[in-house]
Amino acid sequence: MAYQQTDLDKLHSTLVAVATGAQKVRFADGRETTFQTVEAVSAAIAVVDAQLKMQARALSGTNRFRVPYYRSGL
Repeated sequence: MAYQQTDLDKLHSTLVAVATGAQKVRFADGRETTFQTVEAVSAAIAVVDAQLKMQARALSGTNRFRVPYYRSGL
Protein backbone atom coordinates (compact mmCIF):
# COMPACT_ATOMS: atom_id res chain seq x y z
CA MET A 1 0.00 0.00 0.00
CA ALA A 2 1.37 3.38 -0.94
CA TYR A 3 1.32 6.00 1.77
CA GLN A 4 1.16 9.71 1.09
CA GLN A 5 2.71 12.67 2.86
CA THR A 6 -0.77 13.61 4.10
CA ASP A 7 -0.92 10.29 5.98
CA LEU A 8 2.32 11.13 7.78
CA ASP A 9 1.04 14.63 8.58
CA LYS A 10 -2.19 13.18 10.01
CA LEU A 11 -0.20 10.77 12.18
CA HIS A 12 1.89 13.63 13.55
CA SER A 13 -1.27 15.54 14.44
CA THR A 14 -2.75 12.35 15.89
CA LEU A 15 0.30 11.95 18.12
CA VAL A 16 -0.60 15.23 19.79
CA ALA A 17 -4.29 14.32 19.88
CA VAL A 18 -3.64 10.91 21.50
CA ALA A 19 -1.44 12.58 24.08
CA THR A 20 -4.41 14.77 24.98
CA GLY A 21 -7.03 11.99 24.85
CA ALA A 22 -8.31 11.47 21.28
CA GLN A 23 -7.67 8.08 19.68
CA LYS A 24 -8.85 7.93 16.02
CA VAL A 25 -7.27 8.94 12.71
CA ARG A 26 -8.73 8.76 9.19
CA PHE A 27 -6.28 8.29 6.31
CA ALA A 28 -6.50 9.77 2.79
CA ASP A 29 -7.92 6.54 1.35
CA GLY A 30 -10.79 6.44 3.88
CA ARG A 31 -9.39 3.92 6.37
CA GLU A 32 -9.88 4.73 10.04
CA THR A 33 -7.61 3.49 12.81
CA THR A 34 -7.93 3.71 16.58
CA PHE A 35 -4.75 4.07 18.64
CA GLN A 36 -4.53 3.24 22.33
CA THR A 37 -1.17 4.76 23.28
CA VAL A 38 1.36 7.34 22.18
CA GLU A 39 3.83 4.50 21.55
CA ALA A 40 1.45 2.95 19.00
CA VAL A 41 1.20 6.25 17.13
CA SER A 42 4.99 6.65 17.24
CA ALA A 43 5.43 3.16 15.77
CA ALA A 44 2.94 3.96 12.99
CA ILE A 45 4.83 7.19 12.23
CA ALA A 46 8.06 5.22 11.92
CA VAL A 47 6.45 2.73 9.51
CA VAL A 48 4.88 5.40 7.30
CA ASP A 49 8.08 7.46 7.29
CA ALA A 50 10.14 4.44 6.25
CA GLN A 51 7.65 3.60 3.49
CA LEU A 52 7.75 7.16 2.16
CA LYS A 53 11.55 7.12 2.12
CA MET A 54 11.55 3.78 0.27
CA GLN A 55 9.10 5.14 -2.29
CA ALA A 56 11.25 8.25 -2.80
CA ARG A 57 14.38 6.11 -3.29
CA ALA A 58 12.56 3.89 -5.78
CA LEU A 59 11.42 6.91 -7.78
CA SER A 60 14.85 8.54 -7.74
CA GLY A 61 16.58 5.41 -9.02
CA THR A 62 18.99 5.26 -6.09
CA ASN A 63 19.48 1.68 -4.96
CA ARG A 64 21.70 1.01 -2.00
CA PHE A 65 22.79 -2.36 -0.79
CA ARG A 66 25.41 -3.67 1.56
CA VAL A 67 28.07 -6.22 0.85
CA PRO A 68 29.06 -8.22 3.92
CA TYR A 69 32.70 -8.24 4.93
CA TYR A 70 34.14 -11.27 6.64
CA ARG A 71 37.57 -11.30 8.22
CA SER A 72 37.98 -14.98 7.32
CA GLY A 73 38.00 -14.10 3.63
CA LEU A 74 34.62 -15.57 2.70
